[in-house]
Amino acid sequence: MSKQDAVSALALPPTNRQKLFVRYTLAILIDLVVLGLFNEYWDRVHIEAFSVALLVAALMQLLLQATFKVEHYVSDYFKAKSGAAAKGAYFVTVWFILFVSKFIMLGAIEFAFGGQIHFDGRFHGAVPFIAVVAVMIAAEEVVVRVYRRLGDNA
Repeated sequence: MSKQDAVSALALPPTNRQKLFVRYTLAILIDLVVLGLFNEYWDRVHIEAFSVALLVAALMQLLLQATFKVEHYVSDYFKAKSGAAAKGAYFVTVWFILFVSKFIMLGAIEFAFGGQIHFDGRFHGAVPFIAVVAVMIAAEEVVVRVYRRLGDNA
């Protein structure tokens, strides 16, 4: 057995693909925890099974990343422009993308999982759904900030 073979895979610096894998796996697990807690403690969120929650978390992460990509594309487009009108158009467009994307996500989840997951409330459950998404994003951000602070040498 060579020295190279004896080195743990965890001791080797990760590749970019490995970093992405860990990043998205962690994000899906965070989303899963958030969904599970809402399912357990808020009567407006109903998920039939753990496996459904896991698949919903994965789908939501995919859709959130797609939304962020579109938002960044639009942001880059408007950053190249100058003036108050461009700035106003930027804010309206980004708000529209972020708002409408939640309804697209809700529709995709309904299409994919039917009655296995349900958000009760106004606008076909959009208000509880947006609350869940907001908490997911906040929880992911907290974990990212803790991770970055752990890397500080200060």
